[in-house]
Amino acid sequence: MTTPRTYQTEAIVIRKTKLGEADTILTLYTPRLGKIQGFAKSLRKTKSRMAGHLELLTHSLVSLARGRNIDTITGSQTINSFLPLKTDLDLTSYGLYVIELVNQFTPEHLENDSVFELLKETLDSLCRSDDRELTLRYFEMKLLDSLGYRPQLRNCVHCRKTLEPVINTFSPSAGGILCPDCGNSQLSAYPLSVNALKVMRLMQEHGLETVERLKMNERLSREIEIIMRNYLRYLLEKEVKSAAWLDALRAGNSRKV
Repeated sequence: MTTPRTYQTEAIVIRKTKLGEADTILTLYTPRLGKIQGFAKSLRKTKSRMAGHLELLTHSLVSLARGRNIDTITGSQTINSFLPLKTDLDLTSYGLYVIELVNQFTPEHLENDSVFELLKETLDSLCRSDDRELTLRYFEMKLLDSLGYRPQLRNCVHCRKTLEPVINTFSPSAGGILCPDCGNSQLSAYPLSVNALKVMRLMQEHGLETVERLKMNERLSREIEIIMRNYLRYLLEKEVKSAAWLDALRAGNSRKV
């Protein structure tokens, strides 16, 4: 059976790379094709009809023509622009953090519909949620789950005993929680309170509708953020660049208060 020369797909724009004076290579995350790249000719020209439909953090229906090395984008229509993410600098930083994680963790041309749906759900939640930090932690947990990096939160990853409601430790290299006995010998492990473990389990085992009802104070939110950041850094073997910008904006906002 011959492969059609042209095709359409839903896609969320997760990266843009300038090429020449006006062309752009877009990285798109799709429900059926996974992560793909598309060449957009003259996208950066002011008269480009597609530019508004192919901005970062935009969910669009994209038409492409197959090419030898890279497919060419021939048309696009916006499905959801997630406008608040484009008009609020703080929200932009959250959105960029989310799409950088998707880009860093996913290989090209590997279908993963759950990642696409999670990405879409997260961007929508960021536009309306009162607790953006909670949304990010939920996204991180579910992304790891979808990609096969689900942390073990019920039993000690070393001795396999059921975890007691005490201060345990999280070990990025072990991929989960260590009980107090096993955690003593780990240098790169982070203390985890009973409440933090409860929240992480809730995020792992329930959907966003349930998680959004949670109320976290700043201390608990920061504790879980440190755990997740260190686990992500360990898996990627590098820092998430957009996290630094997110932190800088947050620090600036706290100084204004």
